[in-house]
Amino acid sequence: MDTLQKLDILSEASQYDLACACGTGKDDHRKRDGKGHWLYPVPLPRGGYSVLLKTLLSSCCSNDCKYCPLRTDANARRCTLTPEETAKIFMEYFCQRKVFGLFLSSGVIGTPDHTMELLNKTVRLLRYRYNFRGYVHLKIIPGASDAAVAEAISLASAVSLNLEAPGEKYFKKLSDVKDFNEDIVRPVKLMSSLTASGEKFSRVKCTTQFIVGAADESDREIISYVDAVYNRLNFERVYFSAYQPGLGTKDIPGEQNFSLKPEDHLTREHRLYQCDFLFRKYGFAKNELVFDHAGQLPLDRDPKQVWADAHPEFFPVNLNKADKDELLRVPGIGPESALKIVRLRQLHTIRELPDIDIKGKIAAKATPYVVFC
Repeated sequence: MDTLQKLDILSEASQYDLACACGTGKDDHRKRDGKGHWLYPVPLPRGGYSVLLKTLLSSCCSNDCKYCPLRTDANARRCTLTPEETAKIFMEYFCQRKVFGLFLSSGVIGTPDHTMELLNKTVRLLRYRYNFRGYVHLKIIPGASDAAVAEAISLASAVSLNLEAPGEKYFKKLSDVKDFNEDIVRPVKLMSSLTASGEKFSRVKCTTQFIVGAADESDREIISYVDAVYNRLNFERVYFSAYQPGLGTKDIPGEQNFSLKPEDHLTREHRLYQCDFLFRKYGFAKNELVFDHAGQLPLDRDPKQVWADAHPEFFPVNLNKADKDELLRVPGIGPESALKIVRLRQLHTIRELPDIDIKGKIAAKATPYVVFC
Protein backbone atom coordinates (compact mmCIF):
# COMPACT_ATOMS: atom_id res chain seq x y z
CA MET A 1 0.00 0.00 0.00
CA ASP A 2 1.12 3.55 -0.61
CA THR A 3 1.07 6.20 2.11
CA LEU A 4 -2.43 7.50 1.33
CA GLN A 5 -3.93 4.01 1.29
CA LYS A 6 -2.44 3.33 4.70
CA LEU A 7 -3.61 6.70 5.99
CA ASP A 8 -7.16 5.84 4.90
CA ILE A 9 -7.12 2.73 7.09
CA LEU A 10 -5.31 4.29 10.04
CA SER A 11 -7.30 7.52 10.24
CA GLU A 12 -10.50 5.44 10.20
CA ALA A 13 -9.16 3.24 12.99
CA SER A 14 -8.27 6.28 15.12
CA GLN A 15 -11.93 7.31 15.52
CA TYR A 16 -12.34 5.30 18.72
CA ASP A 17 -9.97 7.52 20.69
CA LEU A 18 -11.72 10.79 21.52
CA ALA A 19 -9.17 12.30 23.88
CA CYS A 20 -8.46 15.35 21.77
CA ALA A 21 -11.82 16.92 20.99
CA CYS A 22 -15.37 15.90 21.60
CA GLY A 23 -18.31 17.65 23.19
CA THR A 24 -21.88 18.76 22.93
CA GLY A 25 -21.65 21.82 20.67
CA LYS A 26 -21.99 21.90 16.91
CA ASP A 27 -18.35 22.95 16.56
CA ASP A 28 -17.10 20.04 18.69
CA HIS A 29 -17.87 17.17 16.36
CA ARG A 30 -15.34 15.40 14.16
CA LYS A 31 -15.63 15.72 10.40
CA ARG A 32 -14.24 13.96 7.34
CA ASP A 33 -12.32 15.72 4.63
CA GLY A 34 -12.97 15.07 0.95
CA LYS A 35 -10.73 11.98 1.02
CA GLY A 36 -12.41 10.40 4.04
CA HIS A 37 -9.76 11.26 6.64
CA TRP A 38 -10.95 12.19 10.12
CA LEU A 39 -10.41 15.81 11.10
CA TYR A 40 -11.06 16.78 14.71
CA PRO A 41 -11.95 20.29 15.96
CA VAL A 42 -10.02 21.82 18.85
CA PRO A 43 -10.54 25.23 20.48
CA LEU A 44 -7.87 27.80 19.74
CA PRO A 45 -6.30 29.89 22.54
CA ARG A 46 -7.68 33.14 21.11
CA GLY A 47 -11.12 31.74 20.36
CA GLY A 48 -12.66 29.79 17.51
CA TYR A 49 -11.80 26.32 16.26
CA SER A 50 -9.40 24.66 13.88
CA VAL A 51 -8.86 21.03 12.93
CA LEU A 52 -6.35 18.29 13.64
CA LEU A 53 -5.32 15.51 11.33
CA LYS A 54 -5.90 12.43 13.46
CA THR A 55 -4.34 9.08 12.70
CA LEU A 56 -2.70 6.00 14.13
CA LEU A 57 0.89 5.20 13.29
CA SER A 58 -0.11 1.52 13.20
CA SER A 59 -3.25 -0.60 13.51
CA CYS A 60 -1.13 -3.58 14.56
CA CYS A 61 -1.39 -4.21 18.30
CA SER A 62 0.02 -6.71 20.75
CA ASN A 63 -2.46 -5.77 23.50
CA ASP A 64 -5.66 -7.66 24.27
CA CYS A 65 -8.01 -4.79 25.32
CA LYS A 66 -11.32 -6.63 25.18
CA TYR A 67 -13.37 -3.59 24.14
CA CYS A 68 -11.06 -2.59 21.28
CA PRO A 69 -11.68 -3.58 17.64
CA LEU A 70 -7.91 -3.44 17.07
CA ARG A 71 -6.97 -5.93 19.83
CA THR A 72 -4.40 -8.53 18.88
CA ASP A 73 -6.91 -11.32 18.09
CA ALA A 74 -9.44 -9.12 16.26
CA ASN A 75 -10.11 -9.30 12.54
CA ALA A 76 -8.91 -5.80 11.66
CA ARG A 77 -7.09 -4.33 8.69
CA ARG A 78 -3.44 -3.98 9.70
CA CYS A 79 -0.83 -1.60 8.36
CA THR A 80 1.87 0.73 9.64
CA LEU A 81 3.14 4.14 8.60
CA THR A 82 6.79 4.96 9.08
CA PRO A 83 7.67 8.12 11.01
CA GLU A 84 8.99 9.58 7.75
CA GLU A 85 5.73 8.88 5.90
CA THR A 86 3.63 10.33 8.71
CA ALA A 87 5.66 13.52 9.06
CA LYS A 88 5.70 14.11 5.30
CA ILE A 89 1.97 13.60 4.75
CA PHE A 90 1.12 15.82 7.72
CA MET A 91 3.31 18.63 6.42
CA GLU A 92 1.61 18.39 3.03
CA TYR A 93 -1.77 18.86 4.73
CA PHE A 94 -0.40 21.66 6.90
CA CYS A 95 1.17 23.55 4.00
CA GLN A 96 -2.15 23.32 2.14
CA ARG A 97 -3.79 24.88 5.24
CA LYS A 98 -6.15 21.95 5.62
CA VAL A 99 -5.14 21.35 9.26
CA PHE A 100 -3.34 23.25 11.98
CA GLY A 101 -2.06 20.32 14.04
CA LEU A 102 -1.70 16.57 14.51
CA PHE A 103 -3.19 13.97 16.87
CA LEU A 104 -0.98 10.89 16.72
CA SER A 105 -1.57 7.55 18.41
CA SER A 106 -0.80 3.92 17.61
CA GLY A 107 -1.50 0.32 18.35
CA VAL A 108 1.29 -1.33 20.33
CA ILE A 109 3.93 -2.51 17.85
CA GLY A 110 5.75 -5.19 19.80
CA THR A 111 6.52 -3.30 23.00
CA PRO A 112 5.37 0.02 24.50
CA ASP A 113 8.83 1.59 24.29
CA HIS A 114 9.39 0.53 20.68
CA THR A 115 6.06 2.11 19.79
CA MET A 116 6.86 5.27 21.75
CA GLU A 117 10.19 5.54 19.93
CA LEU A 118 8.36 5.55 16.60
CA LEU A 119 5.81 8.10 17.83
CA ASN A 120 8.49 10.32 19.30
CA LYS A 121 10.62 10.02 16.17
CA THR A 122 7.70 11.25 14.09
CA VAL A 123 7.43 14.38 16.20
CA ARG A 124 11.20 14.86 16.24
CA LEU A 125 11.09 14.89 12.43
CA LEU A 126 8.34 17.49 12.49
CA ARG A 127 10.13 19.67 15.00
CA TYR A 128 13.72 19.44 13.72
CA ARG A 129 13.56 18.47 10.03
CA TYR A 130 10.46 20.44 9.07
CA ASN A 131 10.73 23.13 11.78
CA PHE A 132 7.07 22.67 12.65
CA ARG A 133 6.32 24.57 15.85
CA GLY A 134 2.57 24.02 15.91
CA TYR A 135 0.18 21.80 17.81
CA VAL A 136 0.88 18.09 18.31
CA HIS A 137 -1.18 15.86 20.58
CA LEU A 138 0.72 12.66 21.29
CA LYS A 139 -0.63 9.48 22.85
CA ILE A 140 1.34 7.89 25.66
CA ILE A 141 1.39 4.12 25.22
CA PRO A 142 0.40 2.17 28.38
CA GLY A 143 3.51 0.68 29.97
CA ALA A 144 5.92 3.17 28.40
CA SER A 145 9.10 3.85 30.36
CA ASP A 146 9.64 7.08 32.27
CA ALA A 147 12.25 8.16 29.71
CA ALA A 148 9.86 7.62 26.79
CA VAL A 149 7.08 9.56 28.55
CA ALA A 150 9.44 12.43 29.37
CA GLU A 151 10.62 12.68 25.75
CA ALA A 152 7.03 12.70 24.47
CA ILE A 153 6.19 15.56 26.83
CA SER A 154 9.28 17.46 25.70
CA LEU A 155 8.12 17.24 22.06
CA ALA A 156 4.33 17.58 22.26
CA SER A 157 1.82 20.36 22.91
CA ALA A 158 -0.51 17.91 24.64
CA VAL A 159 -0.34 14.29 25.74
CA SER A 160 -2.93 11.74 26.82
CA LEU A 161 -3.12 8.27 28.28
CA ASN A 162 -6.48 6.57 28.69
CA LEU A 163 -7.41 5.39 32.19
CA GLU A 164 -10.04 3.22 30.45
CA ALA A 165 -11.80 2.14 33.67
CA PRO A 166 -12.28 3.52 37.22
CA GLY A 167 -9.75 1.43 39.10
CA GLU A 168 -7.93 -1.87 39.06
CA LYS A 169 -11.06 -3.92 39.81
CA TYR A 170 -12.70 -2.90 36.55
CA PHE A 171 -9.50 -2.60 34.54
CA LYS A 172 -8.79 -6.31 35.10
CA LYS A 173 -12.06 -7.08 33.31
CA LEU A 174 -10.77 -5.34 30.18
CA SER A 175 -7.27 -6.79 29.80
CA ASP A 176 -5.33 -9.87 30.85
CA VAL A 177 -2.05 -8.36 29.64
CA LYS A 178 -1.88 -4.83 31.01
CA ASP A 179 -1.34 -3.98 34.66
CA PHE A 180 -3.36 -1.02 35.93
CA ASN A 181 -0.87 0.29 38.46
CA GLU A 182 2.31 -0.20 36.42
CA ASP A 183 1.04 0.47 32.89
CA ILE A 184 -1.54 3.19 33.59
CA VAL A 185 -1.19 4.78 37.03
CA ARG A 186 2.63 5.10 36.98
CA PRO A 187 2.88 6.98 33.64
CA VAL A 188 -0.22 9.06 34.44
CA LYS A 189 1.36 10.25 37.68
CA LEU A 190 4.57 11.02 35.81
CA MET A 191 2.65 13.04 33.24
CA SER A 192 1.10 15.00 36.09
CA SER A 193 4.37 15.68 37.88
CA LEU A 194 6.29 16.69 34.75
CA THR A 195 3.60 19.13 33.63
CA ALA A 196 2.95 20.60 37.09
CA SER A 197 2.67 24.36 37.33
CA GLY A 198 6.05 26.04 37.41
CA GLU A 199 7.91 23.06 36.01
CA LYS A 200 9.71 22.97 32.66
CA PHE A 201 6.78 21.44 30.75
CA SER A 202 3.88 23.30 32.37
CA ARG A 203 2.71 24.43 28.89
CA VAL A 204 1.89 20.81 27.95
CA LYS A 205 -1.74 19.81 28.55
CA CYS A 206 -2.74 16.34 29.77
CA THR A 207 -6.01 14.52 29.05
CA THR A 208 -7.47 11.07 29.58
CA GLN A 209 -10.50 8.98 28.60
CA PHE A 210 -12.86 6.39 30.08
CA ILE A 211 -14.50 3.61 28.07
CA VAL A 212 -18.01 3.84 29.51
CA GLY A 213 -19.91 0.61 30.06
CA ALA A 214 -17.26 -1.86 28.95
CA ALA A 215 -16.47 -3.08 32.47
CA ASP A 216 -19.99 -2.71 33.93
CA GLU A 217 -18.83 0.08 36.23
CA SER A 218 -21.20 2.66 37.76
CA ASP A 219 -21.36 6.36 36.95
CA ARG A 220 -20.58 7.13 40.60
CA GLU A 221 -17.29 5.22 40.32
CA ILE A 222 -16.35 7.01 37.09
CA ILE A 223 -17.17 10.41 38.61
CA SER A 224 -14.99 9.65 41.64
CA TYR A 225 -12.04 9.08 39.32
CA VAL A 226 -12.88 12.16 37.25
CA ASP A 227 -12.72 14.24 40.42
CA ALA A 228 -9.28 12.80 41.22
CA VAL A 229 -8.03 13.46 37.68
CA TYR A 230 -8.89 17.14 38.03
CA ASN A 231 -8.07 17.78 41.67
CA ARG A 232 -5.10 15.46 42.24
CA LEU A 233 -3.52 15.11 38.80
CA ASN A 234 -4.53 18.57 37.50
CA PHE A 235 -5.30 17.25 34.02
CA GLU A 236 -6.83 19.57 31.44
CA ARG A 237 -9.76 17.40 30.31
CA VAL A 238 -11.48 14.07 30.78
CA TYR A 239 -13.27 12.40 27.85
CA PHE A 240 -15.81 9.61 27.72
CA SER A 241 -16.42 7.03 25.01
CA ALA A 242 -19.52 4.86 25.25
CA TYR A 243 -18.64 1.22 24.69
CA GLN A 244 -20.21 -0.04 21.48
CA PRO A 245 -21.52 -3.61 21.87
CA GLY A 246 -20.32 -5.91 19.12
CA LEU A 247 -16.83 -4.44 18.96
CA GLY A 248 -15.44 -6.37 21.91
CA THR A 249 -15.01 -9.97 22.97
CA LYS A 250 -17.95 -12.08 24.05
CA ASP A 251 -16.70 -12.35 27.64
CA ILE A 252 -16.45 -8.60 28.24
CA PRO A 253 -18.93 -7.41 30.91
CA GLY A 254 -20.30 -4.79 28.54
CA GLU A 255 -21.51 -7.58 26.23
CA GLN A 256 -22.89 -9.79 28.99
CA ASN A 257 -24.49 -7.31 31.37
CA PHE A 258 -25.18 -4.16 29.41
CA SER A 259 -28.96 -3.67 29.41
CA LEU A 260 -29.30 -0.15 28.03
CA LYS A 261 -31.00 0.38 24.71
CA PRO A 262 -28.69 1.46 21.84
CA GLU A 263 -29.70 5.11 22.08
CA ASP A 264 -29.12 5.10 25.85
CA HIS A 265 -25.42 4.30 25.43
CA LEU A 266 -24.81 7.79 24.08
CA THR A 267 -27.21 9.38 26.57
CA ARG A 268 -25.16 7.93 29.41
CA GLU A 269 -21.97 9.27 27.81
CA HIS A 270 -23.68 12.65 27.41
CA ARG A 271 -24.70 12.74 31.10
CA LEU A 272 -21.08 12.15 32.11
CA TYR A 273 -19.97 15.00 29.86
CA GLN A 274 -22.57 17.21 31.53
CA CYS A 275 -21.14 16.28 34.94
CA ASP A 276 -17.69 17.15 33.61
CA PHE A 277 -19.00 20.58 32.60
CA LEU A 278 -20.52 21.04 36.06
CA PHE A 279 -17.09 20.43 37.58
CA ARG A 280 -15.13 22.64 35.20
CA LYS A 281 -17.55 25.48 34.45
CA TYR A 282 -20.21 25.58 37.18
CA GLY A 283 -18.36 25.02 40.44
CA PHE A 284 -20.06 21.74 41.39
CA ALA A 285 -18.35 19.16 43.61
CA LYS A 286 -18.64 15.39 43.15
CA ASN A 287 -20.67 14.93 46.36
CA GLU A 288 -23.37 17.25 44.98
CA LEU A 289 -24.28 14.96 42.10
CA VAL A 290 -27.34 12.75 42.53
CA PHE A 291 -27.21 9.05 41.62
CA ASP A 292 -29.81 6.30 41.82
CA HIS A 293 -29.55 3.26 44.11
CA ALA A 294 -27.20 1.55 41.66
CA GLY A 295 -24.86 4.54 41.45
CA GLN A 296 -26.07 5.59 38.00
CA LEU A 297 -26.99 9.04 36.75
CA PRO A 298 -30.64 9.41 35.68
CA LEU A 299 -30.99 9.28 31.92
CA ASP A 300 -34.23 11.26 31.70
CA ARG A 301 -32.88 14.54 33.14
CA ASP A 302 -29.55 16.32 33.06
CA PRO A 303 -27.55 16.17 36.32
CA LYS A 304 -27.93 19.88 37.01
CA GLN A 305 -31.71 19.66 36.92
CA VAL A 306 -31.61 16.53 39.08
CA TRP A 307 -29.65 18.52 41.68
CA ALA A 308 -32.12 21.41 41.46
CA ASP A 309 -35.11 19.11 41.98
CA ALA A 310 -33.37 17.57 45.00
CA HIS A 311 -32.80 21.02 46.61
CA PRO A 312 -36.11 22.93 46.56
CA GLU A 313 -34.88 25.03 49.49
CA PHE A 314 -32.40 26.76 47.14
CA PHE A 315 -35.12 28.02 44.79
CA PRO A 316 -36.53 30.21 43.39
CA VAL A 317 -33.47 32.28 42.54
CA ASN A 318 -34.00 36.03 42.10
CA LEU A 319 -32.36 36.96 38.81
CA ASN A 320 -32.03 40.59 39.87
CA LYS A 321 -30.19 39.86 43.13
CA ALA A 322 -28.44 36.47 42.95
CA ASP A 323 -24.68 36.33 42.55
CA LYS A 324 -23.03 34.49 39.66
CA ASP A 325 -22.54 31.21 41.57
CA GLU A 326 -26.23 31.16 42.52
CA LEU A 327 -27.27 31.87 38.94
CA LEU A 328 -25.18 28.95 37.70
CA ARG A 329 -27.30 26.59 39.80
CA VAL A 330 -30.43 27.42 37.78
CA PRO A 331 -31.31 24.82 35.10
CA GLY A 332 -30.98 26.41 31.68
CA ILE A 333 -28.57 29.15 32.77
CA GLY A 334 -24.94 28.65 31.75
CA PRO A 335 -21.79 30.72 32.27
CA GLU A 336 -22.48 33.10 29.37
CA SER A 337 -26.08 33.71 30.45
CA ALA A 338 -25.01 34.25 34.07
CA LEU A 339 -22.48 36.90 33.00
CA LYS A 340 -25.09 38.55 30.78
CA ILE A 341 -27.56 38.70 33.68
CA VAL A 342 -24.99 40.31 35.99
CA ARG A 343 -24.08 42.84 33.31
CA LEU A 344 -27.60 43.76 32.17
CA ARG A 345 -29.13 44.18 35.60
CA GLN A 346 -26.64 46.99 36.25
CA LEU A 347 -28.43 48.84 33.44
CA HIS A 348 -32.05 47.91 34.11
CA THR A 349 -34.29 45.53 36.02
CA ILE A 350 -34.74 42.14 34.38
CA ARG A 351 -38.46 41.40 34.13
CA GLU A 352 -38.58 38.21 32.02
CA LEU A 353 -36.23 35.64 30.51
CA PRO A 354 -36.44 37.04 26.94
CA ASP A 355 -34.80 40.19 28.36
CA ILE A 356 -31.61 38.13 28.57
CA ASP A 357 -32.27 36.30 25.31
CA ILE A 358 -33.34 33.02 26.98
CA LYS A 359 -36.23 31.61 24.98
CA GLY A 360 -37.94 28.42 23.88
CA LYS A 361 -36.98 25.14 25.55
CA ILE A 362 -34.25 26.74 27.63
CA ALA A 363 -36.68 29.32 29.01
CA ALA A 364 -39.19 26.57 29.78
CA LYS A 365 -36.49 24.69 31.72
CA ALA A 366 -35.44 27.75 33.74
CA THR A 367 -38.88 29.29 34.47
CA PRO A 368 -39.88 27.07 37.45
CA TYR A 369 -36.66 27.96 39.27
CA VAL A 370 -36.51 31.78 38.98
CA VAL A 371 -38.27 34.97 40.08
CA PHE A 372 -37.63 38.58 39.13
CA CYS A 373 -38.39 40.45 42.35
